[in-house]
Amino acid sequence: MKRIMVVGSGGSGKSTLTKELGKVLDIPIYHLDYYYWHPGWIPTPREEWNEFVIELAAQPTWIIDGNFNRTMNLRLDKADTVIFLDYSRWSCLYGVIKRKLLYHGKTRPDLHEGCPERLDWEFIRWVWKFEKEQAPKLRSKFNRIEGKQIYHFRNRKQLQNWYNNLS
Repeated sequence: MKRIMVVGSGGSGKSTLTKELGKVLDIPIYHLDYYYWHPGWIPTPREEWNEFVIELAAQPTWIIDGNFNRTMNLRLDKADTVIFLDYSRWSCLYGVIKRKLLYHGKTRPDLHEGCPERLDWEFIRWVWKFEKEQAPKLRSKFNRIEGKQIYHFRNRKQLQNWYNNLS
């Protein structure tokens, strides 16, 4: 495991897992939200974002968390491992609410200063729909991949058991 993608719904724990894996494996970590969102929740322009992801994916080792479907294949082409946190919408909503309470009025460590934690209906709706709209597409995509290690976790306990055996 040298180039690891971590994907899943908001609230699934992608950033937390990435941070922990980075420590255990001694691999640099990259939270895509940190690089995409600038203070005031300003997004990176499209071309600049594509170039950044291409350069990042070319690095010899990394753990990258985040979905960003438009650039997923750029990372997937270079990844040797994919970790898909494919949890229920209830589990992810719990994670989102827990995160909101933990970082209320603050900026999470995986975001730029000036991007305080927020929770709006659009994001809640995206998390709610992820299980039915995005997850099936990701399952199909990852099931067709050859030559890469795919870890597909359906709940936090499965992930924890895997992680305990890793460290």
